[in-house]
Amino acid sequence: MNRNVFTEIGLSEEEVRQRVQDTAKTIFYGSAEERFYHPVGDDMGYITDTGNNDVRTEGMSYGMMFCVQLGWKEEFDRLWKWAKTYMWMQEGYNEGYFAWSCGLDGTKNSDGPAPDGEEYFAMALFFAAHRWGNGEGIFDYEHEAKEILRACLHKGQDGRIGTPMWNLTNHQILFVPGIDYTDPSYHLPHFYELFAQWAYEEDRAFWKEAARASREYLINACHPITGLNAEYAEFNGMPMSRPIPWTTDRHDCFYSDAYRTVANIGLDYAWFGTDIGQCKAADRQQRFLLEGLRKGSFAVYEIDGTPVANGVLHPVAVIATTAQSVLAAWNGTSKEWVERFWNTPLRKGERRYYDNCLYMFAMLALSGEYRIW
Repeated sequence: MNRNVFTEIGLSEEEVRQRVQDTAKTIFYGSAEERFYHPVGDDMGYITDTGNNDVRTEGMSYGMMFCVQLGWKEEFDRLWKWAKTYMWMQEGYNEGYFAWSCGLDGTKNSDGPAPDGEEYFAMALFFAAHRWGNGEGIFDYEHEAKEILRACLHKGQDGRIGTPMWNLTNHQILFVPGIDYTDPSYHLPHFYELFAQWAYEEDRAFWKEAARASREYLINACHPITGLNAEYAEFNGMPMSRPIPWTTDRHDCFYSDAYRTVANIGLDYAWFGTDIGQCKAADRQQRFLLEGLRKGSFAVYEIDGTPVANGVLHPVAVIATTAQSVLAAWNGTSKEWVERFWNTPLRKGERRYYDNCLYMFAMLALSGEYRIW
């Protein structure tokens, strides 16, 4: 039985169950300023990144994970068919991967993939296979998941063009294929533990080692005092501050992507109970960010806690992910984080997509409804 943190702080099972359902229904079927799921025709649908007015593998794979956890097969199949129809690349250098961004009409905005989409697609598909059984064609969920993972590791080998999504030497996921750094929030050891059981047999040892390597990596990526991590980081965990060709924005601070890391640590511990030191980051972050929680405002921080700029783009996401981290570390501030999250409404407006995706994950995880299927 998965832990239900909400009932531990005095909420009833019925009101928690209803809140999970209400949250999902708002995201998928709420008003125009609330929803970001959109059905297309008789058998497809997409999730919009409302802040950028596009469709991303991040959101599509997140939406599929929500649906398999909720038992919403129709919506799951609609999202998967849209992703496979418009985002999947059948030829070229990135054949076998998914274009990370598409227009709302399905036109690819880029031929490049983002590895977090692939790992969430694969995990959601495995869960769908186990919960609902396999169908035919693209709905042979287990086969599709295995093929995604095969591409992630075997591009550039066995006569295939392209570049893997993981560094095959250190077992770390890459920010994008071919790059020499990573994104700490992409590291999902709890997924890799399951890939080690369900991927093609020849790749299972790699995934088992990837789970170990990612937990070890997270110890290095999260600051030893604040628990904060950078958006992009070197393979040794230090913030990646080298120039990036396509942007002048900084990605070596605790900002947007970085919020997901302690939430992932929380879910990993909830599923597998393995702590080699990474759970301390959750404890440290809860304590460090407590002042911002109580003031109702957070800042962009260097990972040592030095403020860089006041205010953040996704304040609800900070609350949701830090609350989810209590699954890995319960301390004197944890109850306050969970209560504040419970009392925080879903975000409305153009920036609601990212905050509310992480809100939905936290609602599932803290209610015990984010399960291994």
